[in-house]
Amino acid sequence: MSGLAITALSLSHFRSHKAARLAFDGRPVAIVGPNGAGKTNILEAVSLLSPGRGLRRAGADEIARKPESLGWKITANLHGFDADHQVETWAEGGEARAVRIDGKLATQTALGRIARVLWLVPAMDRLWIEAAEGRRRFLDRLTLSFTPDHAEAVLAYEKAMRDRNRLLKDQITDPHWYGALESQMAQAGAQITANREAALARLHAAQADAETAFPRADLTLIGEDAADLGPALADNRRRDMAAGRTLIGPHRADLAAMFTAKATPAAQCSTGEQKALLISLILANARALSADLGAAPILLLDEVAAHLDTARRAALYDEICALGAQALMTGTEANLFDSLGARGQTLHVSDHQGQSEVSP
Repeated sequence: MSGLAITALSLSHFRSHKAARLAFDGRPVAIVGPNGAGKTNILEAVSLLSPGRGLRRAGADEIARKPESLGWKITANLHGFDADHQVETWAEGGEARAVRIDGKLATQTALGRIARVLWLVPAMDRLWIEAAEGRRRFLDRLTLSFTPDHAEAVLAYEKAMRDRNRLLKDQITDPHWYGALESQMAQAGAQITANREAALARLHAAQADAETAFPRADLTLIGEDAADLGPALADNRRRDMAAGRTLIGPHRADLAAMFTAKATPAAQCSTGEQKALLISLILANARALSADLGAAPILLLDEVAAHLDTARRAALYDEICALGAQALMTGTEANLFDSLGARGQTLHVSDHQGQSEVSP
């Protein structure tokens, strides 16, 4: 098993899965079933084996199976970077989700130190034409895959910004109240920007070095410069107070993408080209991580095959197998995965009276 991999996964009261036990052998996995059967729920469960709120960005209380609402739990055997681990994550009684690694309580950040999980879901298809917030979130997920501690810098920045925004809304003018918060924002903001730029550099190198059937995308971080953020925040207090919020900083940055071969902004590309650019970036991220860490990340690709022609599907599966990555892919029809053949395993998901059932 050359890459990171889930070897066993158990779900309890997780969305449509009242109880499920799945076994994997490290190969790519085709998860086949009709719409609404619970395929994406399996991918969401695996995404929660990484820091954050998972591929749907759901709150812990949204995930529990209804109508029981008893809480939920995910247990996985994980072939990680340095060893095999048992990972558990759960939430109950309206509490925040908890994590346990090898029997010991752990932070979510610790999940990023034993494995990496990348995903591409249909909701991301509008990435290049939606508001900047979605692109920042995409960029920070990429960055987090390279630098698990990036989450801590983001949390520190956001906490200080919330406190500063509260002062602004209350029309506090005493500069002594702002100094420490703006210093914290400047320090965390500089780290956020440095992490983001380093991640983009790794993606650029991974695309430049690869022969691939998917188009190359040139990415540029645009927006506020965090280099002198502290003084800039102080100078901008009056304007921020009028708005009731902080108007400058890395939380206002954006990600610009260019289809390299056509020299065309991603927002002006066709829907199919935009999807191909996203796939290219996910594969580049995976290649870079594999080169850096010596193991390919786990990939979650929801309904990706349905948007590709036969040749592009075959090229995608070839690249996944060449990486040695365990990719969990969903589709409504088994024939979407014909070119994967014996290189992958297949699971079938069906709905039985509102409950998902999984079979080989």
